Amino acid sequence: MQALLGGAVALLGVLMAVGAANIPSDAGYAGVGPNFLPWVVSGGLMLCGVLLVIEALGAGGWKRYASPSGAAQGDWRALAWVAAGILANAALITRIGFILSCALCFVLAVRGLRQAEGRAAGNLRTTLGDVGVGLALSAPVYWLFTKLLAINLPGLTGSGWL
Repeated sequence: MQALLGGAVALLGVLMAVGAANIPSDAGYAGVGPNFLPWVVSGGLMLCGVLLVIEALGAGGWKRYASPSGAAQGDWRALAWVAAGILANAALITRIGFILSCALCFVLAVRGLRQAEGRAAGNLRTTLGDVGVGLALSAPVYWLFTKLLAINLPGLTGSGWL
């Protein structure tokens, strides 16, 4: 079974390589074409798949490793908070701008991660602190991309600063 998993990972890498071969390789910025990253990912998957098969077939497979730590099952409520943050970001980024949507994503994701650790998800003070940290992280990223790299990200205003 373990060797089959490794083979499936390697096969996924091969399928990605076939897809990467269909992407035009015209060199773009800095001589790297749009098919560069798919080739890197497919090569990495093939390498990992082969290494998984070698590990599964030799030295007793994965039995010699300790059982994973953590809970016996996933925390679905925590996952729902993180997923809500990602979906809210995707749904609102063009309406409220990059900074506010990413800050909201941060707040919701942190709430879920706290819950997954078994800690209190957050009261008003903690949530306001999370909003501040989310804004402090997303604003410089927005300014870096829009002002320094000249990459258009959705903003709240037409000034380019929010």
